[in-house]
Amino acid sequence: MIARVKRLGGTASNTTVGRVAHGLMMMTLSLTPPTDEECFAAIKAGVDALHPGAKMILNSGEFYSLTRGTQNLELLSRFYAKHSDYAEKTFLSVGGMRLRGGAAPDSSLEYLRESVSNIQKALGPHKKMDLYEPARIDRSIPIEQAMENLVVLSKEGHFGHIGLSECSADTLRRAHAVYPVTAAEIEVSVWSYEAEQKKVIAAAGELGISVLAYSPLGKGFLTGNFSSPADVPAGDYRTRFTRFKEANMAQNMSLVSAISSLAAKKGVTAAQLLIAWVAALGEHVIPLPGSSKATRTLENCAAGDIELSAEEMADITAIAEKGEVKGDRMAGGPELEHLWG
Repeated sequence: MIARVKRLGGTASNTTVGRVAHGLMMMTLSLTPPTDEECFAAIKAGVDALHPGAKMILNSGEFYSLTRGTQNLELLSRFYAKHSDYAEKTFLSVGGMRLRGGAAPDSSLEYLRESVSNIQKALGPHKKMDLYEPARIDRSIPIEQAMENLVVLSKEGHFGHIGLSECSADTLRRAHAVYPVTAAEIEVSVWSYEAEQKKVIAAAGELGISVLAYSPLGKGFLTGNFSSPADVPAGDYRTRFTRFKEANMAQNMSLVSAISSLAAKKGVTAAQLLIAWVAALGEHVIPLPGSSKATRTLENCAAGDIELSAEEMADITAIAEKGEVKGDRMAGGPELEHLWG
């Protein structure tokens, strides 16, 4: 049983969840997708390991598939249809994305309504979203207006709580002044720990907002899954990321070596050390690794119980703050423009 739990922020402050969340993206984004049974087992493993009464945060998306469709939500629909008792044991966070003209995020009431309706249709009747978050910030309207639109939809009963994704600290503060934000989802890892991450984590801590820290394992790179571009399958979404290009991977491998050495000294896996470090950045910070296998889910969740000494924290933080990572967090172009909105 995983002992450590925490309470969420904002309007979900009475909800107790596991110290580590569960990202579901790769269940339907993989070039060789796992079976329903494998996915269901991966979800159940994490939930069953939690302290009684605590919920597992599951993170899905309106566009988590190779075709940017609702396959991830449809998978969850089948899961909840087969395991209806898990609806109350899980806290479901879903990122929505309706693009204005096929390019920019749109948080108008019309587009947000389309998004939540599309999500619920795919999700089916057995589970309602607990939290909805626009996957990116719409820069064409004030965040205050976007929040007011989200409040309208929340009060209509489409979801219980509001989150933001890839927001700046200033945006988070302004949004929270309109209505309590439950969670801010941002990328945090030893190769994504710069000034903006620190500002959001600090602001969220001050305001009582949870941080869902996605990609704590650097999309698998930081655990040593890839040593050269040849290790990334053709067609895999990571081939678009400049950090996975040949010109950058050799230098970025120095992070892998450093983390592997510290993990071996600690007697844990590299993944567990990375997750434990993210969790230790704040009581309100919840690591959000992904998993499609029950064994990996349990490994990830167990990291929430790992205690790091002040010296260990300092060693890992020093690796993160060296600033020697080559390449961008995303693929470039419009994807970079939509970060820290």
